[in-house]
Amino acid sequence: MPPVSDNWERLVRATLKREQLSSVGRGHERTPSGIAGAVPPSLVRTTNIDAILQAADEIQEEDPNVARILCEQAYTMAQNLDPNSDGRGVLQFKTGLMSVIQQKLAKKDGSRIDRNRDIEHLWEFYQHYKRRHRVDDIQREEQKSRESGIFSTANLGEFELRSLEMKKVFATLRALVEVMEVLSKDADPHGVGRQIMEELRRIKRAGELASYNIVPLEAPSLTNAIGVFPEIRGAISAIRYAEHYPRLPADFEIPGEREVDVFDLLEYVFGFQNDNIRNQRENVILTIANAQSRLGIPIQADPKIDEKAINDVFLKALDNYIKWCKYLRIRLAWNSIEAINRDRKLFLVSLYFLVWGEAANVRFLPECICYIFHHMAKELDAILDHGEANRAASCITESGSVSFLEQIICPIYETMAETFEADRNQTLTQTSEVVLEAARNNNGKAAHSAWRNYDDFNEYFWSPACFELSWPMRKNSSFLLKPKKSKRTGKSTFVEHRSFLHLYRSFHRLWIFLALMFQALTIIAFNHGHINLDTFKEMLSIGPSFVMMNFIESCLDVLLMFGAYSTARGMAISRLVIRKVLKEKNQQNSDSFYFRIYILVLGVYAALRLFLDLLLKFPACHKLSDMSDQSFFQFFKWIYQERYYVGRGLFEKMSDYCSSYMLASFCVYGDLVPIRPLVKPTNTIRDLPSLPYSWHDLISKNNNNALTIASLWAPVVAIYLMDIHIWYTILSAIVGGVMGARARLGEIRSIEMVHKRFESFPEAFVKNLVSPHAQRMPFNRQASQESQDTNKAYAAMFAPFWNEIIKSLREEDYISNREMDLLSVPSNTGSLRLVQWPLFLLSSKILLAVDLALDCKDTQADLWNRICKDEYMAYAVQECYYSVEKILHSLVDGEGRLWVERIFREINNSISEGSLVITLSLGKLPHVLSRFIALFGLLLIAVIRMIHLSQIRNETPELAKGAAKAVYDVYEAVTHDLLSSDLREQLDTWNILARARNERRLFSRIEWPKDPEIFLSLSLSLSSQKEQVKRLHLLLTVKDSAANVPKNLEARRRLEFFTNSLFMDMPSAKPVCEMTPFSVFTPYYSETVLYSSSELRVENEDGISILFYLQKIFPDEWENFLERIGRGQSTGDADLQESSSDSLELRFWVSYRGQTLARTVRGMMYYRRALMLQSYLERRSLGVDDSSQTNFSTAQGFELSHEARAQADLKFTYVVSCQIYGQQKQRKAPEAADISLLLQRNEALRVAFIHVEESGSAAGKVSHEFYSKLVKADIHGKDQEIYSIKLPGDPKLGEGKPENQNHAIVFTRGEAIQTIDMNQFLYGVLLHFGTNNKTLVWKLSLAFMVDVGWRIEILYGFYSIVADACFMQGILANGVVQDNYLEEAMKMRNLLEEFRANHGIRPPTILGVREHVFTGSVSSLAWFMSNQETSFVTLGQRVLANPLKVRMHYGHPDVFDRIFHITRGGISKASRVINISEDIYAGFNSTLRQGNITHHEYIQVGKGRDVGLNQIALFEGKVAGGNGEQVLSRDVYRLGQLFDFFRMLSFYFTTVGYYVCTMMTVLTVYVFLYGRVYLALSGLDNAIAVRAKKLGNTALDAALNAQFLVQIGVFTAVPMIMGFILELGLLQAVFSFITMQLQLCSVFFTFSLGTKTHYFGRTVLHGGAKYRATGRGFVVRHIKFAENYRLYSRSHFVKALEVALLLIVYIAYGYTDGGAVSFVLLTLSSWFLVISWLFAPYIFNPSGFEWQKTVEDFDDWTSWLLYKGGVGVKGDNSWESWWEEEQVYGFSWVVLVGLVMIFQPKKSTHFKLLMRFLQGVASIGLVAALCLVVAFTDLSIPDLFASILAFIATGWLILSLAITWKKVARSLGLWDSVREFARMYDAGMGMIIFAPIAFLSWFPFISTFQSRLLFNQAFSRGLEISLILAGNKANVEI
Repeated sequence: MPPVSDNWERLVRATLKREQLSSVGRGHERTPSGIAGAVPPSLVRTTNIDAILQAADEIQEEDPNVARILCEQAYTMAQNLDPNSDGRGVLQFKTGLMSVIQQKLAKKDGSRIDRNRDIEHLWEFYQHYKRRHRVDDIQREEQKSRESGIFSTANLGEFELRSLEMKKVFATLRALVEVMEVLSKDADPHGVGRQIMEELRRIKRAGELASYNIVPLEAPSLTNAIGVFPEIRGAISAIRYAEHYPRLPADFEIPGEREVDVFDLLEYVFGFQNDNIRNQRENVILTIANAQSRLGIPIQADPKIDEKAINDVFLKALDNYIKWCKYLRIRLAWNSIEAINRDRKLFLVSLYFLVWGEAANVRFLPECICYIFHHMAKELDAILDHGEANRAASCITESGSVSFLEQIICPIYETMAETFEADRNQTLTQTSEVVLEAARNNNGKAAHSAWRNYDDFNEYFWSPACFELSWPMRKNSSFLLKPKKSKRTGKSTFVEHRSFLHLYRSFHRLWIFLALMFQALTIIAFNHGHINLDTFKEMLSIGPSFVMMNFIESCLDVLLMFGAYSTARGMAISRLVIRKVLKEKNQQNSDSFYFRIYILVLGVYAALRLFLDLLLKFPACHKLSDMSDQSFFQFFKWIYQERYYVGRGLFEKMSDYCSSYMLASFCVYGDLVPIRPLVKPTNTIRDLPSLPYSWHDLISKNNNNALTIASLWAPVVAIYLMDIHIWYTILSAIVGGVMGARARLGEIRSIEMVHKRFESFPEAFVKNLVSPHAQRMPFNRQASQESQDTNKAYAAMFAPFWNEIIKSLREEDYISNREMDLLSVPSNTGSLRLVQWPLFLLSSKILLAVDLALDCKDTQADLWNRICKDEYMAYAVQECYYSVEKILHSLVDGEGRLWVERIFREINNSISEGSLVITLSLGKLPHVLSRFIALFGLLLIAVIRMIHLSQIRNETPELAKGAAKAVYDVYEAVTHDLLSSDLREQLDTWNILARARNERRLFSRIEWPKDPEIFLSLSLSLSSQKEQVKRLHLLLTVKDSAANVPKNLEARRRLEFFTNSLFMDMPSAKPVCEMTPFSVFTPYYSETVLYSSSELRVENEDGISILFYLQKIFPDEWENFLERIGRGQSTGDADLQESSSDSLELRFWVSYRGQTLARTVRGMMYYRRALMLQSYLERRSLGVDDSSQTNFSTAQGFELSHEARAQADLKFTYVVSCQIYGQQKQRKAPEAADISLLLQRNEALRVAFIHVEESGSAAGKVSHEFYSKLVKADIHGKDQEIYSIKLPGDPKLGEGKPENQNHAIVFTRGEAIQTIDMNQFLYGVLLHFGTNNKTLVWKLSLAFMVDVGWRIEILYGFYSIVADACFMQGILANGVVQDNYLEEAMKMRNLLEEFRANHGIRPPTILGVREHVFTGSVSSLAWFMSNQETSFVTLGQRVLANPLKVRMHYGHPDVFDRIFHITRGGISKASRVINISEDIYAGFNSTLRQGNITHHEYIQVGKGRDVGLNQIALFEGKVAGGNGEQVLSRDVYRLGQLFDFFRMLSFYFTTVGYYVCTMMTVLTVYVFLYGRVYLALSGLDNAIAVRAKKLGNTALDAALNAQFLVQIGVFTAVPMIMGFILELGLLQAVFSFITMQLQLCSVFFTFSLGTKTHYFGRTVLHGGAKYRATGRGFVVRHIKFAENYRLYSRSHFVKALEVALLLIVYIAYGYTDGGAVSFVLLTLSSWFLVISWLFAPYIFNPSGFEWQKTVEDFDDWTSWLLYKGGVGVKGDNSWESWWEEEQVYGFSWVVLVGLVMIFQPKKSTHFKLLMRFLQGVASIGLVAALCLVVAFTDLSIPDLFASILAFIATGWLILSLAITWKKVARSLGLWDSVREFARMYDAGMGMIIFAPIAFLSWFPFISTFQSRLLFNQAFSRGLEISLILAGNKANVEI
């Protein structure tokens, strides 16, 4: 039975899938047939040949001659497109098409064909075809109905049915029009040719073939119901042109059938582009309509928009403009809000959006747009006051036409534009003689201070001086003048100099606080903790320190403003002078009078500062001060706080202020810890008499041992600077854990908990996710009257949503068909008097209940009590009983029905009397059960045969006979086996039943449904009868427990999170028609869209293909996939290729498991699917006809509902910005074909791209014009252009990704926009430092410490695993592949309601969303990254958002307030290099502009993360480089200056401060080690230890032998542990944490932080960051030794070996009581650093310890090391080329002078030979001298060892100097020697690293252990990783 039912289900699902693909999945596309279905893909992509041939097939019977004309035209198009038939299948297609044409000609019976009359025949047929199908009449009828405003669902249904037929008609008409247009060129221009051209013009004017985006405005659409909605009709009416508006010229044409509106006037007056007009017209209509729907749907026949809706749109769209005018104290373009009517408001809103829509790159200058709008609004106001429409003077060109783009935007663009690179072959469309501003950035490599960025241009409009531009703009204004080459560009209000001094300037309050606190704590400590008058007097020294540090900050304000405008520099100097005057103090004097004066002045100053600080930082006072516009008041604010247009009002509620204060106070308290223990040792060392020095010390020997004291205090000071961060980590973990627990996170953390709490899900779901409108809807009037059970009503509402979620899991192949059946919830709309739960809760419960009954020796009550202990068992028993009764009652009639009624009546009576165990023989239950199973199985088979054969009459006798026998068997079993003897005798002697049995009439007739549609509904799960039969059969037959359903871990996780979120706090759901509309926005460049069939099978060097890899990693999903497409488990890859549909499904299956655009698009389109489902079940009425509302309890067919689709389109838009899609199409790239396929499968998907057109000029030069285009799939599946907006030039002036976003954001809609990334790592940054970067020779100074990074907290294995790293990991909005889930999409309208929820004194502008990393199960590294990300995106962001209020834009699922951000510069910043972390600047900008950023965890979005170590390293470089640039940015400076102190602390330590603390940790390592080496080499450690023992000073001895880094260890792991405990439970958290430690996560994170710090420091000092792809492939491949060495040599290996050298020196010469063991224990953390940095790339390298791989790696490395470089040889192939690329130069003037003075050689041709001879002599002499010295002197082997250590360091110093002065070395002829010397160093370092690897590779178990280490997650799931690592070929051989 089960196999048959499975086959039935598979067949039904496959049929449905095909129907959906043909009708829904491909939008409007018709399925081609005949010859049209054989058109090769190469011809289909660019032509409509298939559509023309399809039309020919349609009209073949009606007019064969016209069909022949169409076929011939199709052949001509194919010949022109591919004349040589080079494309695949083109030759066969042409041959077949020619054969078809010849057949058509043969049917003419030899009569001659006059092809000259073809066009006439075609024209006549076209007219006849339109008349026959009443095309014009139907369009007029629909338009009349729409204009009448009276609609109902019935009307819409009629249009839907009509549209199915009209689709085919319009498709044929389009084909005819296309062929006519081609043939009309040769037609008589005065005859039929003229008629055709007139028809084409009419079609274009009427818009019949015009494209549209969402709302068909140019002409009505029979297939789009959105025009029916009253709010849309009201919005269109609102912008309609009124009689009192200025008259437009008579010759002004209105395309299509729409009426004149306000946009036509704006187009005529200002010369906006037509497509910009069309785009913004739709945008404004949708904005107004959605604002109205929020207030209520209009119910009038002629809908009107409320005044409040217009006013809301007006105030929100122009809010930034109003604030700008207020800031500059200028008059608005209107007198007051009350003085302008709604028509003027609509004009102004439309004008603003049109200006913004055509502004191109100027959109990054929001205040510049305000300036433009301000003047244009005034012009518009003057024009509206006239009777005739006049052209705007500002937009009139030299030719007399009007063009907003040319006259307004192009001059500003040209000022910003860069000189295009020669290799891109791009020139400007305008003037090219001037030197353009952005060219000065040298492609991002020039210093930021040398050129103006977007912010500089925008901030020009923050001053009234901007009005010097005048209007129309003066071409000779200072703003538009191009800078001269020799003159530095004036910056605006900030200069981004490359210096770490920005850290002090931006956060000077923090550093002053730390310094003064350290000074105060030190004073207290040295006074033994006593607070007395003397201590107080010493504490007063803080005053001068404070003044000095403030003075330094003020000086930095001036110095770092070098390069800005003179006015800005003057303001900074003025502030410095005034602040200096206010801070001037008399220094403390011993004289009491002067001391009193000092105290008085200090007190007055402190009081003044306190008052100003309260005024500036205290929330209430700050609000009061902002309300005051008095100059005197603002002046005193300006003295201590710079005033900008942004950054005003950065205050929060008092409760938030107090929360931040308490958290920061706890953090500050931690600074008291490390100082006191060093007081006594310091005093002792200072007072010690002269100590014996092992070497000559000029500083300490006669200066109280200063260096010794410094070596003890330096690590303490460094740790002190990091202590706040450590305390923040601990406290934030605690606070975040408590907040997460209060939010009910982690309540459901296992599938067992899902089972237990499933009964509570329907109610929680309905209350949170179902709108009140749907909750009030009755599901079935009869059922509602019979059942009053609220739980059943909840279950009925819950069922369609839950089942759709389960269906989506099945479509994604996470569950099997059987699991889908078990997880599905019945509709609960039938007459059963109880809730029907899914079968996975009830499976095997009947059999268990039967076992209880068999063992029952007690009463009925006892038996029932035992059953009720398992509530789901009780549900199963009751449902089984009622279902059997209902099915039997409906199946039989006559005497049989009487028997059924009698049996159940008797059983019910027994139950009520408590005598069931007496009435029934419970021991016979298994036998009776088997009879019922047989009956229900037969019923299923009968349904299958009827559905498949569709032969009810022929099959009824056979089916009835079998069913009758099965029912009779049930009768026999129940009557004679189950019932008691008394009841059995009564039934046997019952005359009616006995007579029927004797006459063989009993059960002789079965009641089969007579209507085939009933059986069809049964097969499609639409009938309650089918539900009951199948459920009952499964209830009785499923024997195994469903406790493990679903088995797939991802399906479990998703269901667990979704069900858990139902109990979390979230806003109530609004009806879809009233919800906040939103867009989803994805930037794309050239990443993988869809894996091709060939890519699936391409094998790497180990013989592993992507398909093979995925089959092994996801075996259950592969089996589910084969089951879904109807294939057996043994199906091979070749079998799937035989079927085109299966091959395509395979490509999608693989792509959905990779990080591809297809996966992202599928996930985001779930939003539309969810909205369609929700809208369909709500069934909003259309217009005034409420009586037509139909009640539905099922979701079947919701995807086909035109109403639901239109409602979803009104609320949701998805735009993918494929920047180079146009170029990809031109070169026929596979990505273009794949994107086109996605468009075809997703009708609501829109693709925006940059189109480049070449055009010649009179001078012969080729210029380029750039267009921003939006396309969708048309009815044929081809790209249909919707909008094409010309740009002023190349849009890529800044960073690529934000520019890509900017050009396409004009096509988004709604009030919110969600930014979703797709493999953003094409934009991923790799910091590459070229030969132009200069630095000091890092060996000469401790400054090199910024190039290394390591968190010391790893002591004893407890590293800062995801503590600090997690908090900072997302500080750059990470570029990732993101996914979405249907169940999460259902919560989107709840999330959007957060914009209107109370989140403080300001409404939210960015809604943060939780992310889930779906790549965590691939490997251990992926798991580490997943845990790292999870800790940050949950606990970390939870605390940042509340209470700290410093969350920025970290993850791309964040939802932006669209109107807020597009009017304030967009959703990212785009200036070159400085905004390389473009997305986080959206958070900075939002905060500075008084936005509010929140975080919400009841909804999640999936994302992919790097899975290979090298990918991770490149990603860490991106994060670190981005943060390095943030240090220099004006946004960080302003936030650091304008936040209150405690919020500033939070902001610092969760942004750039994390990397600073990392560098401080590194500094601590080096300070500690160099201090110890100093004590060891000077001999002071031994001398002081001897003195300490003599004096008995244990504190001194402890200070000398202490590891100052111990305190940092365990605590920093708290955030990750807290996150684990909260969401996994305590035991699972402990297990996971221990597992991570055993998998060497500490090694990984130590290595990772080294990468971060290296790139962070180098970026701040030298820049040079650029975007570099990291890739998102499936990474389970072995990385060669040489590749790892090249990548990590300079960032990790060199520094690790240096630390190792210091440790060796310390161990060799240091002193400790415990000997070498004590030394090792003391330096354990440092040794861990060395091991991690040297060997992590090889520990985490798959097959890194396999002997064969090791041998191959050694050969590859030696070949690379010894290969000579040359011209064109890359660093990947030659050590010499790599070495040249990696050189970093520096300055050392002293060394240079010395070299020049000593070496002044005469150039000679024999000089090189001489040098080589001298080298040889020197080498031989060195060896000889060494032997003689050892033999005849006291030189020992340890001395030789010391010499070697010295030579290593000295040699590296000499090598560094030689590299620094490369030109000098070349002129001396020493460069070859230097290179060979460097080769020796690299060879030595390589051997040090390689030797342990080679040794361990000898042991096979090491490789096995490593595989287990790397792929523990996979092993735990039973996967065959060994097969993957061994390779596919090896498996085949086996």
